[in-house]
Amino acid sequence: MQEIRITTEYVTLGQFLKLSDIISSGGQAKPFLAEVPILVNGEVDQRRGRKLRDGDIIDVEDYGQFIIKNEGN
Repeated sequence: MQEIRITTEYVTLGQFLKLSDIISSGGQAKPFLAEVPILVNGEVDQRRGRKLRDGDIIDVEDYGQFIIKNEGN
């Protein structure tokens, strides 16, 4: 499981995709989410504005599993 470190209270699913180097630009988030199944804490979610917080686990098909870690924790 890869850790994605953030310094804010939350990061959106679209921002997460960029931080994890799954996509290279924010404009790719919507089509990516439409095509690739993503689980957030075990539930399918395709909302690019979904807020991800410390401890959330994200499974991206063909890319692996990630966990959000807040730098302050």
